[in-house]
Amino acid sequence: MARRFLSRLTAALLIGAAAIGAQAGESIIVASTTSTQNSGLFDYILPIFEKETGIGVKVIAQGTGKALDTGRRGDADVLLVHDRVKEDKFVEEGYGAYRKNVMYNDFVIVGPKSDPAGIKGDKSATDAFTKIADSGSPFASRADKSGTNAAEKRFWVATGKGVPEGKDWYKETGSGMGATLNTAAGMDAYTLTDRGSWANFKNRQNLEILVEGDPKLYNPYGVILVNPKKHPHVKVEAGEKFIHWITSDAGHKVISSYKLHGEQLFFPLKAE
Repeated sequence: MARRFLSRLTAALLIGAAAIGAQAGESIIVASTTSTQNSGLFDYILPIFEKETGIGVKVIAQGTGKALDTGRRGDADVLLVHDRVKEDKFVEEGYGAYRKNVMYNDFVIVGPKSDPAGIKGDKSATDAFTKIADSGSPFASRADKSGTNAAEKRFWVATGKGVPEGKDWYKETGSGMGATLNTAAGMDAYTLTDRGSWANFKNRQNLEILVEGDPKLYNPYGVILVNPKKHPHVKVEAGEKFIHWITSDAGHKVISSYKLHGEQLFFPLKAE
């Protein structure tokens, strides 16, 4: 009797330990825009989330367009991206279960201090893009279907001149924000960047912020659960814990507390 009891107790303890171990090793994959990585935000907030929940987060940092494609393939559980039109389409097509607001920051136009296009201090980003095109000044574009690239294209279209693909002064990098900023620095070129990536970018050389503050430079971020009806292997419970945390008051407090050089880089948005 005693042996049978001890055997059952040992088995129960082993099952309990395995369950605890599985829970402790739980993790999700988040496909996210490069700005959350380049800005240092994820390095700051994810250890806090992991400590509070025991859920690990593996980040695939890529442009928003590629992140959405990753979600369509079912290669991520959660997306954190910044192109509202494409985000809504992703959900409408059934690839996303739902979308929630997370935070916002803004885009800025950076360029060489010599400012050959004469855009410094412009209040209109569209006017600045017009001057860059008219002057044929070097411009580095991400050209990677990212949220930043989509915003840049909207400004080119707003000039009435269209996207200057093929122009000798228009350099398409096909790269993330950090690499594109490095290209711009090396070429003394203009580029569009989110403020967070710029704040954490160290190889500025002759670059500086020339245009900021236009309401059209507003840059909101959303979080999406990949739809388990499309991809049954999606880790719904753990993914929803991440979404709940990052859109909660606690998550908002952590996002707001992240600063570089004393400057707050991201501002929480109320979840819809």
